[in-house]
Amino acid sequence: MVELETRELEYVVAVAEELHFGRAAARLSIAQPALSKAVRRVEARLGVQLLVRSSRHVALTPAGEALLRHGRHALTAVGAAAEAARRAGDARTRLRLVIKPGGDANLLSGILAGYAEQPDARRVEVVFGGATDRADHVRDGRADLALLYAPFDDLTGLASETLYVEGRVALLPRGHRLAGRAEVRGADLAGEPLPRWKGVPWPAVPGEPDRSAAGPEIADVPQLVQMILLGRTIAVLPRSLVGPVYPGLVCVPVVDAPPSRLVVAWSQLDQRPLVASFVAAAVAEGRRRQAAEVANAANTANTTSLTATTAPRDDA
Repeated sequence: MVELETRELEYVVAVAEELHFGRAAARLSIAQPALSKAVRRVEARLGVQLLVRSSRHVALTPAGEALLRHGRHALTAVGAAAEAARRAGDARTRLRLVIKPGGDANLLSGILAGYAEQPDARRVEVVFGGATDRADHVRDGRADLALLYAPFDDLTGLASETLYVEGRVALLPRGHRLAGRAEVRGADLAGEPLPRWKGVPWPAVPGEPDRSAAGPEIADVPQLVQMILLGRTIAVLPRSLVGPVYPGLVCVPVVDAPPSRLVVAWSQLDQRPLVASFVAAAVAEGRRRQAAEVANAANTANTTSLTATTAPRDDA
């Protein structure tokens, strides 16, 4: 038995978010008395009080907080299901891929070229997301796939395949005490202020030790660059996200930092063949790129060794 209809859930979530019946009613485009009655009906049906009301104040009870938390997820899932059904029934459906500007490790053109060769290939619409919201684009149906960085981005509810593994670098102002180093270790950065990305809990990377101080809250890369130039923070980022280096900044490898993984991610519930075809093309391009870099590194090492072996000696 379904105890709540979607519309009722929307009503309760709106009031819980606004904590004001008037604002919630305006947001929902319904009359305030009708909204109040609808919320009371939900409380009566569930047998719990969701809101504490007074003439000037609305507050959530523990039951209301629980319904808000789970209700948001439920509404997102319903919206995503409807959008997925529409796209699955449309033979002209395009694939939507969300990425961070510059956040493809230079793989995107190769991925798109490889996918275009698939017999079931569709047109791919590339959407640019923000620093922290790209996974949400996939969860709520605004995008079919995303390029994300693990472990920085939250992959909850998403399936993923690794495309590219790389090291991390510290982005420092040119006058920083570590700016002249060829490399640094995590211990060298202890106590340094790291940015707090807007909407992301601190520390930003789950499972990593919090060895640094919380720096300013950052919403996007231009803000991050400005704060680093002002000496208010530093950043430790995947190498592919830093280049070319901005004037006034220095990029130094963090040799003991856990590697970063660029992944292609999609909803665990999305089993469409066209999504699988895109993932296969992305994985193939990632493997090709990684193998080419390994081969180049081996050739460079061999050339260096040969040069050292054949270099003339000065015995005088």
